[in-house]
Amino acid sequence: MRDGIAFIGHIAPPYGTSIVDVRDPKNPKILSQIMLPDMYSHSHKVRVTGDLMIVNSEMYNRHYLRKGLEMAQTIATLEAALGRGPTDAELAATLSVTEAELPGLRAVGQRGYQDGGFRIFDISDLTKPREIAFQKTGGIGVHRFDCDDSYAYISSEMPGFQGNILVNYDIRDPTRIENVSKWWIPGQNIAAGETPTWNGVRKRLHHGLRSGNEIWAACWYGGAYAIDVSDIRAPKTIAHHDYHPPFPEPTHTIMRVPHAIAGRQIALCVDEEHPHDVSQPHAFLWILDVSDYKNIKPISTFHVVNPDLPWARAHLEPDGSYGHDVYGPGSHQFQERLRRDNILYCTWFTAGLRVIDLNDPTKPKEIGHYVPEPAKGYRAPQSNDVDVDDAGLIYLLDRDNGFDILEMTV
Repeated sequence: MRDGIAFIGHIAPPYGTSIVDVRDPKNPKILSQIMLPDMYSHSHKVRVTGDLMIVNSEMYNRHYLRKGLEMAQTIATLEAALGRGPTDAELAATLSVTEAELPGLRAVGQRGYQDGGFRIFDISDLTKPREIAFQKTGGIGVHRFDCDDSYAYISSEMPGFQGNILVNYDIRDPTRIENVSKWWIPGQNIAAGETPTWNGVRKRLHHGLRSGNEIWAACWYGGAYAIDVSDIRAPKTIAHHDYHPPFPEPTHTIMRVPHAIAGRQIALCVDEEHPHDVSQPHAFLWILDVSDYKNIKPISTFHVVNPDLPWARAHLEPDGSYGHDVYGPGSHQFQERLRRDNILYCTWFTAGLRVIDLNDPTKPKEIGHYVPEPAKGYRAPQSNDVDVDDAGLIYLLDRDNGFDILEMTV
């Protein structure tokens, strides 16, 4: 959100980015839309700085289609184990797909993916965004990111690394983008001989948020890191906090609060709801005391535990197990800046929007919520992202069903 204009990234192609005038919040108007050239990528994240708009380019349906990109390696691994070429049935079982899906995945492997990166648009005319740069990165491309007038802090796969890392780009001249540094979890730089101690991309950067001279980085099953970027060309890890195991859900976002709350230095950390053993808790919000970077510690958590929510069980299969087409009543993302009133707005998938008072960080308290209706043909809402403007209006995005503009009246 900026000056009554909403910038919206779409989860699925061919829609890329919509620029919407919400100055009359009861009558939003689309000013322009960027459509994608094919169905292979999505650009579901967007940020604005000055007259520049940055959007990501990432392989669409990446978790599934990665199986095609990695098929040659999968076959080679099976051949080494079996002493012969695998049958289609053996290959399908290893990939957790049906034999009927193999031709399509083989086509993905043959085509590859070359469009990972981020695009920069001139939006001085909001009705006619103009692309001025496409910075390619690598692998399946760019997920979330942060930026300011000088730099873009990009989460992307890159050649030689396993999983997303932090790649910092100088964008002061957007026609001559410069990669100034990289940061990664030890073990990711396989080209330099590092060996991961985990399987696949289980530990990787989800994204980082800059706070002063630090970037706070959420690293999925690797927990959270604080990175000193006072010298942007030489990022340096200065803190790490990880709670995996025992907690089952991945670290999605960590945000350093720039001001003290009740005399404490605070970071907010939110996990992302994923399919998990139903005996384990849904994803939730952590409130961390970060006064001592050598001893980061949780001081409280916030959960949504309400079996009477309208779609509290929509994610479950008939046998009671967690399904795969609906995320349940667990957390996903909060507004990536905390207002001075210390009220946090956070999306909770099927549990919608939760509004949380953090003025006593040891006792977070819900003071409001809103659960939208699901999109037509969908089993439940999937509240995904949220922003709040200076007037207090709330913009709640559903990954399947557009967005609601809300006002708190109490």
